[in-house]
Amino acid sequence: MADLTASDSAARRQRVRAGLKRRHLGEQLFRGFGLLAIAVALGFVALLFIDIGRKGIPAFVQTNLHLAVTFDPAVIKLDPKPEPSQFASEAEYRAASLAWQRDAALLNWNKIVEAALRQAAPAGFDIDARALLRIPETNARHQLREMFVANPDLLGQTVEVDLLGSADTDNWVKGNIDRSLGDAQQQLAPEARALIDQFQQEGIISTGFAWSIFTNVDSRSAPASAGLLGAFMGTLWMMLIVIVLAVPIGVAAAIYLEEFAPKSRLTDLIEVNINNLAAVPSIVFGLLGAAVFVNWAHLPLSAPLVGGLVLTLMTLPTIIIATRGALLGVSPALRQAALGMGASKTQMVFHHVLPVTFPSILTATILGVAHALGETAPLLLIGMKAFVASVPATPLDQATALPVQIYLWQGNENRNFFEPRTAAAIIVLLAVMIILNGAAIYLRSRLEKRA
Repeated sequence: MADLTASDSAARRQRVRAGLKRRHLGEQLFRGFGLLAIAVALGFVALLFIDIGRKGIPAFVQTNLHLAVTFDPAVIKLDPKPEPSQFASEAEYRAASLAWQRDAALLNWNKIVEAALRQAAPAGFDIDARALLRIPETNARHQLREMFVANPDLLGQTVEVDLLGSADTDNWVKGNIDRSLGDAQQQLAPEARALIDQFQQEGIISTGFAWSIFTNVDSRSAPASAGLLGAFMGTLWMMLIVIVLAVPIGVAAAIYLEEFAPKSRLTDLIEVNINNLAAVPSIVFGLLGAAVFVNWAHLPLSAPLVGGLVLTLMTLPTIIIATRGALLGVSPALRQAALGMGASKTQMVFHHVLPVTFPSILTATILGVAHALGETAPLLLIGMKAFVASVPATPLDQATALPVQIYLWQGNENRNFFEPRTAAAIIVLLAVMIILNGAAIYLRSRLEKRA
């Protein structure tokens, strides 16, 4: 009998060991699959950033031409610039000055650009004017005109000027277009391509940082000078509106629903609708904004104010749900202790419960704003896809946004030039989102230390 009991005990120990081995193996497999999932996710993120960086970083370098420009009096036939002392009133001087600037704008400044290019070209190089003027950007004539208007003493002088290369020149210099293609498939004439190569060898054409991406607005007539300044300011105005409206309203609504609202069918209905709104596609909010803010309220089309209101409606459910989750996570003992010490319910919420949830609320708010920052569909429906070549000074001015600008550049017909520039705009948008998330992490750590 003792032998039987001993054998049973050994069998049980063996089964227990086998079961432990299986559990340990299961834990190791689960841990391994978890690490594998993290590695795969990080790998895809890394591939995304590498691909965007590979395409977008070259767009931050742009082609420039260094030319000696002569402001030829034979071309610039203008009367002397009006001086204030020549007129009896400020209005007369302003009218005369505007007339002089108008006459300056009517001059053929392309002749000045062409002369500078021919002077830099090798002696006897044969190229027609149309092909030659495809090398610099089309706004080169405006740049020279603005220089002369600002300083009329340049008449008859020769000065060194840096002009922006055209998008076609930029493509050729960077190798974005196959040089082995036939002339019919090239963007530039053979003479222009040969002259560009000659200019590169002589140092007349060089590459430098593309400040125009950050300092210029979008441009259709001069693609190489197109920038993100207008879209960035439009996005900034919209995000300010979202932060000013969505954050206080969302947090206040969550506090009321969680701490003060009586439990009834009405509050249950409100909670269900808030949860449903969080899952509604963003394009539906665009339709709502177009119907309410544009058609009914008659707010300006393509204005950051309308875009900010639409994104506020879209962000509110996320902030409310996240704030309520943070409030639910507070221990009931904290509430009971505050009430037991004689605090009112309002004092208990605002002096004890809410400070504990600040880090979570802040993180959820920043993430909601960052999500709104990348939305495109609702903005397309309220007209923010329109071409706007100006920087919005107020939320009521016409503007576009960074995601919409990316969408517009991606559809540009000059894909060799705008595909890298689209990736560069994505890098800028990601940088803004990373800055927002970094600010959230920093503020959260500060608030957690205070708590």
